[in-house]
Amino acid sequence: MSNRIKIDIISDVVCPWCIVGYKHLEAAIDELGINDRVDIEWQPFELNPDMPEEGENLRDHVARKYGASREDSDNARRNITQQGAKYGFKFDYFADMKMVNTLNAHVLLEHAKQFGLQTELKMRLFSAFFTEHKDVSNRETLLSEAQAVGIAKEGAILALGDAELKNSIKAIESQWHQMGVSGVPTVVFNRESALTGAHPQQAFKQALQALLK
Repeated sequence: MSNRIKIDIISDVVCPWCIVGYKHLEAAIDELGINDRVDIEWQPFELNPDMPEEGENLRDHVARKYGASREDSDNARRNITQQGAKYGFKFDYFADMKMVNTLNAHVLLEHAKQFGLQTELKMRLFSAFFTEHKDVSNRETLLSEAQAVGIAKEGAILALGDAELKNSIKAIESQWHQMGVSGVPTVVFNRESALTGAHPQQAFKQALQALLK
């Protein structure tokens, strides 16, 4: 058991099943006691790359994109909220909640990688959006959340203004698309195998155990 496990998690910060899936993965890692053996890197995926700056009411968005009725939407929210609660994550949906553009969030997550703070920032952004009613497309919100996990504001400002970094995010997304990733979360193990969707804790445990062998 000397080899390390590299895990790439392709996801978006406005994807509810992405945080649920991560919580399942995290619990599996904890259960196996291999936290010190696992290296996690968060990879960008924009659910709505063409989302305008003003965003879109979440119910309207779900109805337009997925054809979901109000009842469908309510049922989905209840299910997701229950799933999150089982693993200690609070979803707090509200009437004026919007789906927003997440490119700048992914820019800051890429910036956070060099400081070893990607996971901390990702968790902060999940909570900001789903629990705290914050707009994670807003520049000042993003800067505040970055500072909250220990990222210097000056560097974060430069990252958000870096056109090359934004182009790099788009290129990384394109690479994952070309490799067949079309849904999130997608969890890739050692760039060899993958699970797509918020699989149960047991499924992630089995995948990890197979790698440990």
